[in-house]
Formats: sequence, C-alpha cells, structure tokens
Amino acid sequence: MKHAALAGILSCLAACGGPDRVPPAGGVPEKQQPVSVEIVAEDGQFWLLRGGERYVIRGAGVDSGELEALAAHGGNSLRTWSTDASTGALLDEAARRGLTVVLCLNIGRERQGFDYDDPQAVAAQLAFARSEVDKYRNHPSLLAWMIGNEPNLGFSNPRVFDAINDISRMIHEVDGNHPTTVALAGFNEELAALLESRAPDLDFVSIQMYGELVHLPGIIARMGYAKPLMVTEWGAIGHWETPKTAWDAPIEQTSSAKADNYLKGWREGLGPVAGQLLGSYVFLWGQKQERTSTWYGMFLADGSETEAVDVMHYLWSDAWPANRAPRTESLLLDSKTAIQNIRLSPGDEYVASVVASDRDGDALRFHWEVMRESTATQEGGDPEQVPEVIDDLLATADTQTVAITAPARSGAYRLFVYVYDGEGNAGHANVPFLVE
Repeated sequence: MKHAALAGILSCLAACGGPDRVPPAGGVPEKQQPVSVEIVAEDGQFWLLRGGERYVIRGAGVDSGELEALAAHGGNSLRTWSTDASTGALLDEAARRGLTVVLCLNIGRERQGFDYDDPQAVAAQLAFARSEVDKYRNHPSLLAWMIGNEPNLGFSNPRVFDAINDISRMIHEVDGNHPTTVALAGFNEELAALLESRAPDLDFVSIQMYGELVHLPGIIARMGYAKPLMVTEWGAIGHWETPKTAWDAPIEQTSSAKADNYLKGWREGLGPVAGQLLGSYVFLWGQKQERTSTWYGMFLADGSETEAVDVMHYLWSDAWPANRAPRTESLLLDSKTAIQNIRLSPGDEYVASVVASDRDGDALRFHWEVMRESTATQEGGDPEQVPEVIDDLLATADTQTVAITAPARSGAYRLFVYVYDGEGNAGHANVPFLVE
C-alpha cells in the first residue's frame, strides 16, 4: 500500500468491520480506577478472576446500545468491534448497568487493503492502538482487549500476527490489569501454529463460529489444543453455511429454528469445552443488514425481541422470560418451501401462508413485505446496503395467509413475514423466489 493512503486507512480503523450502528457519543470520565482481571489455571481448567473474584461471563456482541435489555435478560458482559468517539459513553453506560466490556482495537485487514509489509503503516497502527489503550485502560468496565476482529479472514501475509503480538506487548507494558486476545474466524492447526510462533504474547485466543460451533469440541480435541479460549461470535447458522436456491440465494431459517440452534450451540458446542472456555459472546444483540435484515440480529429493526433472546434469557437466568416470543415454524409461497426453488410468473397471483403460534395465547399480528434479493458479496460483517422494498404486491399484509402478485420485472426477490405478539416480541420467516 502507498504511504499516501495510510491516513485514510487509519481514519477508518475505528469504524470498519462490525455492526453498522454504534452507541451514542460521549466522553471518558477522569480519575478512574481499573478492576484487575487475570486468568487462573488449575489442573487444565481455566477461569477469570475480576477484582479477585471468579467472573463467569454471560456475554453478547451488542449493537446500537441495547445494554438495558442485555442486563434485564441476565447478561453481564459485551464485546465491541472497534473504538470511536462513543466508546467512553459506552463504557460508562456499561458500568451503570453492571456490565463489563471486551474492547476491540480495530486493526487493518489485508482483504481491505492494509499492507503488513509496509513498516510505516504498521508503526502508525501501533501508535493508534497505544492511543486507544491510554484512553480506556483504567475504566472499571474494561474486561479485556481484543486486538482485531477476524484479521485472518482472506489473509495471506502472516506478518499480521507479528503486528498483533507487538500491540499485545505494548498493552502489557502500559496496562497490567487486562488480558489480550485476538478474535479469529474459525480455528485450525495452522492458525494455532501461527499464534504460537508469531503472537505468543497473547493471553488467550478467541474463536468465532456459527454452524460449525457444534464441531468445536471435536476440533479442539483433534488439535490437542489445551489453552484457554473464548468464543466471541456464535448464534445463527452463517449465510455461507446454509443450502442455496438454484440461483444462489441463501436459505434462511425461521426465527424459531434459529432459536433452537442457539440452544444447540450452547449445549453441544460450548458445554463440552467449558473447562477451557473463559466465556462466550452471542451474536448479535441488536439488528443489522447482512444478506437479509433478519439473519443475525436477535432483535428486529423496530426493537422487537425474537425467540433467540428468550433462549439466552433462559441460559443466563435458568428461567424463561415471563412472556415469550411467537413461535414461527414455516413459510409457504405457492405451496412450496424455499428449498423447492420457488419460481413465479410476472404479474400472476399466488398465495403465501405462515405457520405461527404463541405460547402465552397473545393475539398475533402479521406484516408482510417483498424485497429485492441482496446482491451483496461482502465478507466478515462489512456494511451492506438494504435492498429495495417492492410495494403494492400484497392485497392485504396483516393476515396469516395473503395473496401476492408476482413483480412484473424478472429477477430475484424475497418474501418476508413478521409475526408480532403485542408484548414487544416477534417472530419472522422469509423465502427467496425468482420471477421469470
């Protein structure tokens, strides 16, 4: 990379690579007292001590400041994807709500043009990291430092791990109270070897897995990996892991099927490695557009809570919430499911129906809409444009079964249904279809 581009890269380091929206801006209080955090090991078991007491993480990756809901549902910690002008306010609000924060230093990614063979760029990045550590190292909510989010995604230059190690060493020099980690996309023998040889200063490794999470115990056992770890993103099955239509549209699970997968991931992926696991952070405590507007968010854009939130409330609190989200089982369009490659003729009328219910007996309200299929090809959670909503295709949009007129223009589309219970909860489902 040319040095002239360095300033631009550094200016985006604090903004790229996580959920699109950030909490409100705020400052950093003065004269703060840090709470010391350390990793304790005994007979192959690892745990965190915070302020001298054992600390069990109940964590989530938080988007747009949903901290009140996180605390209300039994969570006690969050992770970020960057630092920016709002970080001080985020840490302050976390402290007010009794939450801790794993703070991510957003380093350059090779897939986005950062050159780890450029010594000036790497030195400037280290200086940027030092400035961020100096700002927040004494905040009482700080739990740990994450040096980069998925820097191994699409990488080829192993010097990224040298740079991570240098940042970790710097942190340990100026902040003796908080451990360091890096969040990796997946985990294998090659990555473990790179960490061992090039980033030995890190205190533990963080892993991010979705559909593959249930295989984590087997992966760790096969590798013989016996060091402490965190899982800092997990939840829905990834859009790259699901079946696709004949025109390459990923098929999304219903909100209820996703909730079932959260429970499965907790029990089959995280439970068997509990002795090594320092904690985990479910994804995403908020909402974002990534292939669809519902794929990863545990909330809808209007703030409604989905069944995945219910599951985490149960796992964190050992009790289900007083009122639970609607159960959304299946969605049919033209009497077909998504896996049947739904093809419609322009201008013709078809019927769509959703199977949904409510455990609490709440009256359900339905909202339907058609959007163009996303053409995004971004990776790693990079920002995506929300596809266009196509109006005037539904005779009614508030019933469990609706008539839909296929768009007049050929192309790929997606039909969404949202199911509301009137108590702040919702379910959802969608099917891709092709107009030919």
